[in-house]
Amino acid sequence: MATVRPFAAIRPRVDMAQTIAALPYDVYNRAEAEAHVRKFPHSFLAIDRAETQFPSDVSEYDPRVYQKAHDMLWEWVSDGSFVRDDKPYYYIYEENMDGRAQTGIVACASIDDYENGVIKKHENTRAEKEQDRINHVDACNAQTGPIFLAYRRNNTIEDVVRRHKSEKPVYDFTTLDGISHRVWIISEPEDIETIRNAFAGIDSIYIADGHHRAASAVKVGEKRRDEHPGYTGDEEFNYFLSVLFPDEELKIFDYNRVLKTLNGHDVMDVLSAVKEVADLRRQGRAPIKPQFKGSFSIYLDDTWYNFAFKQSLRSSDPVDGLDVSLLQNLILDPVFGIKDPKTDKNIDFVGGIRGLKELERRCHEDCKVAFVMYPTSISELFAVADAGRLMPPKSTWFEPKLRSGLFIHELDR
Repeated sequence: MATVRPFAAIRPRVDMAQTIAALPYDVYNRAEAEAHVRKFPHSFLAIDRAETQFPSDVSEYDPRVYQKAHDMLWEWVSDGSFVRDDKPYYYIYEENMDGRAQTGIVACASIDDYENGVIKKHENTRAEKEQDRINHVDACNAQTGPIFLAYRRNNTIEDVVRRHKSEKPVYDFTTLDGISHRVWIISEPEDIETIRNAFAGIDSIYIADGHHRAASAVKVGEKRRDEHPGYTGDEEFNYFLSVLFPDEELKIFDYNRVLKTLNGHDVMDVLSAVKEVADLRRQGRAPIKPQFKGSFSIYLDDTWYNFAFKQSLRSSDPVDGLDVSLLQNLILDPVFGIKDPKTDKNIDFVGGIRGLKELERRCHEDCKVAFVMYPTSISELFAVADAGRLMPPKSTWFEPKLRSGLFIHELDR
């Protein structure tokens, strides 16, 4: 059963929350991060990507970068930009995007639950990406970017959340991308106990987004355990910052593919190969978005095509039956020779939030063909994780993204 406990957050002063709140560190490349921090110097991205404080010839992995992140974080705490809560609380965090709200519980999840499989994964992590956040968390002595977790809807938790959301929020602001953010504090002992017990009755929690942040947080916790052999398990380093959302409120966007070459084929070769595994439904000059599972669209030679994989080739296997797996196994590998999409230089990935026009732009600029996917569902994600399997790379794109800097979890408080 899941251990999800309250914590005493370090969080922005109310009038600073909108300024400090930042998109996750990994949605920016270095040039983008530097440009953003120049424009918004008090964005938390300045701490999450502290290389922005150095000349470009200083590596983002330089030890001085992590030390700078530590120094800036605690300077901002000391100068009053942040406040410290004096007791452990749960927090309610609502994001509203295009009229659709998702509301999660901000809390600390257990590294033991991660290691024993109560918290389930669907994606592999890369050691070099883990190491960056290990160094950042360890140097800052704090977790600053929450892990995006999901659980199957629970009426008890929902009732507590609904009641608190009828009250005035602590934070209520809209970021430049048009997403509104609201936060409430659950401070009543009875409600805290109710939520703690409700999560204790949940047998599986799922990482929706943030596998590298989760793995890094766990490894810092393990390191602290090695450094404190008499640890009791109650110390803060045994837990990691999370926001837990009910599955029914989450939206997964399509995660699309663009290829830089046709692997020696011409347009007719590609279409003929696709027609061997999929049925053509529509074509035209106007963008066409897939409308159901098993369907996908192609933008090729200034024309849009919509296909559906042949029923005889589909699978009930939780991984092989994913649309992204069908595309990889039936088209990308045999037609374009893409064996490993994580490393192949011929493929790039474009989040569905960018729209179909972005795929057209890429095909006019540096690519030859785009594949538009029907979004993976949250139930498919759960099924893969429950089976102890892994999804192909870039299977899910969640929006809206959680903001960093709104909640900070100190590791030795």
